[in-house]
Amino acid sequence: MHLKDQIVAETENWVAINKPSGFLSIPDREGKEISLKILLKEKYGNIFTVHRIDRDTSGLIVFAKNEETHKHLSRQFEERQTVKIYQGLVIGSLAEKQGSINTSIAEHPALNGTMITHRKGKESLTDYEVLEDFGIYSHVQFQIHTGRTHQIRVHMKEIGHPVVCDPLYGDGKPVLISAIKKKYNLSKNELEEKPILGRLALHAFRLSFTDMDGKRIELEAPLHKDMRATLQQLEKRIKAKR
Repeated sequence: MHLKDQIVAETENWVAINKPSGFLSIPDREGKEISLKILLKEKYGNIFTVHRIDRDTSGLIVFAKNEETHKHLSRQFEERQTVKIYQGLVIGSLAEKQGSINTSIAEHPALNGTMITHRKGKESLTDYEVLEDFGIYSHVQFQIHTGRTHQIRVHMKEIGHPVVCDPLYGDGKPVLISAIKKKYNLSKNELEEKPILGRLALHAFRLSFTDMDGKRIELEAPLHKDMRATLQQLEKRIKAKR
């Protein structure tokens, strides 16, 4: 990954990155894999973690460059003063095109790293709106008002529409063009079809917070190429049916 290509915005106090899917935000316990934070430390020296996004989720993440900014931004996340908007592809058509999911989330008692909905869990609130219904999949925008681990993924499983390519809460199946286009043939050099999207179809799209000087900051990270290409194919499919 070329770090400079993924910088969305930066000031003397913070830097915002459009993180690729599959990349750790911060080092794991073993510390063997490269992470975004390590790359940023190499570039800037001191760097401070403000919030995280899942390894398999792409999109906006902000790091502070000094302790004062770290405290200022972290407090906003803790006190729910930030606005966090995600976009994703989910399986199927939702009966309600917009709504809220207010179901508590807890750690799975036996499966480490997996979450479940549970009445004794922590309060979790997700708003959603269907941007486009493609039948087999839906393009959905989410606003999370709490920051629970795997919150969107767990909530979408709860209502029967897991995020596409989700190995923990869905079927984990990649998106193939042959499933979208009726007349699709492998090229002569291909032995098997390569997925057009083979990772979790979830992206941290927009983030809003208040800067050190009181100015409201609105950041947006464009969808990565694989998700854009998938949406284009789905849109072509819809147009062909009309």
